[in-house]
Amino acid sequence: MGSTHAECSALDIKRMKTFSAKSEEVKRNWWVIDAAGQPLGRVAVQAANLLRGKNKAIFTPHVDTGDFVVVLNASKVTIGGKKEIAKTYMSFSGFVGGHKSETFRARRERRPELLIERAVRGMIPHNRLGRALYGKLKVYAGAEHPHTAQNPQAA
Repeated sequence: MGSTHAECSALDIKRMKTFSAKSEEVKRNWWVIDAAGQPLGRVAVQAANLLRGKNKAIFTPHVDTGDFVVVLNASKVTIGGKKEIAKTYMSFSGFVGGHKSETFRARRERRPELLIERAVRGMIPHNRLGRALYGKLKVYAGAEHPHTAQNPQAA
């Protein structure tokens, strides 16, 4: 007639399924982030979360469930304290004497998109999934972008 609590929970456990999103079934949106006057880290975190899909209920860590992200006004991003002149970006070509370094200010003048791209790249997985996510990031130094046909929403 009636079953005990232990029997019911054992039956329910047998029926439970873990949901795993499939990349081809994910609906991808386009988002626009205006970086003007915002700290670099805040912009990068917001972009990384949208790229990974962490804002969605179907988020699955090993599947690309994220959206496309357009970041505007990369040249107007801010950074705190003395980092404008003290923070350095370093690279090494692999050859003798191939060490190069430049300050935050110098990189902003030369190519401001790299500031946001590098910050976001450090916040997404460092594997083939991360490389696929990184391809959905579009960064522009100014306020104009060629993605108006995708009807991006403000993030």
